[in-house]
Amino acid sequence: MIVTTAGKNAERIYEKAKETAHILNSSFVERGRHSISSIIEKYNDNVLMIGVDKISYHPKDGSSPFFFHPNSSMFRVKQLLRGDKDPFIEAAKITAGMSLLDCTLGLGSDSIVASLAAGANGKVTGIESSKAISFVVQSGLKVWDSSLKDMNDAMRRIQVIHSDHYEFLKKEADNCFDVAYFDPMFESSIQSPGIQGLKGSADYRVITPEVIEEALRVASQRVVMKDSRNSSKFEELGFKVIQRNASFIYGVIEKNK
Repeated sequence: MIVTTAGKNAERIYEKAKETAHILNSSFVERGRHSISSIIEKYNDNVLMIGVDKISYHPKDGSSPFFFHPNSSMFRVKQLLRGDKDPFIEAAKITAGMSLLDCTLGLGSDSIVASLAAGANGKVTGIESSKAISFVVQSGLKVWDSSLKDMNDAMRRIQVIHSDHYEFLKKEADNCFDVAYFDPMFESSIQSPGIQGLKGSADYRVITPEVIEEALRVASQRVVMKDSRNSSKFEELGFKVIQRNASFIYGVIEKNK
C-alpha cells in the first residue's frame, strides 16, 4: 500500500503522512502534482491519502475511494436516544457498563451503537483484519463530528485493533469480555454504494467452529452473530435464532445454559 498526501495543504500533513507510512509498514510517495490515479498506475498498488481532516483509501482496481462515515449508526443512535429499541442491542443485551468484543469491526456501525448503549463505564473493542480498513476507521472514530455529543463520545471510546480475530481470541483470558460479536455479512453489505472500494480489502473467511469455541471462552455472558436470513451457519455453529429482520437474522449462544 502507498501512502501519500492530499493535493491541498500537502506541507501541513507531510510529516503525518510519513509517520502513517511508517506505522503501517507502507511506502511513502510525495504527492507533488501527481493525481491519485497516476500514482496507482505507476506503482500498481492501493493508495492511502492523508488529508488535514480526512483519510481516504483508493483501491487500485478503480473502485470508488473509501473514507470513514458512521453510516446507519447515526440513525440508530438517534433512535436509542429517543428511547427506541435497536435489534442488535436487544440481541446482545448490552446495558450500561458492559464490555463487547466486535470480532468483525468492518465500518464500525454496530460498535458505535454498542458503545453508546454501554456508556462511559462500558468498553467496546473492535477487531479488524484489514490494515487499510482498521486504520481508516480508527482514524475516523477519533475525529468524526456527528453533531451529537453522545455519539461523538461513543465513537471516541471504541478501541480498534488490527488483528486476525481468531489469533486475538486465542491470546485473551477467559471471560474477559461480556459479549463477543460476529457479523460475517460484510461480504454482502459491502455492495452498498460508497463502500464498494473495500471489496479487495474485506475479510471474506467464514466463521468456523474453532473461532466460536474461543469466543465462548472469552465471553462471560454470550456470543452473538448476525447473518443473512437464509444462512445455515446458525444451526451449524450452535446459535439460537432470536431476532429476525427482512434481510438478516441475529443468533445467540448464551453461556451457562
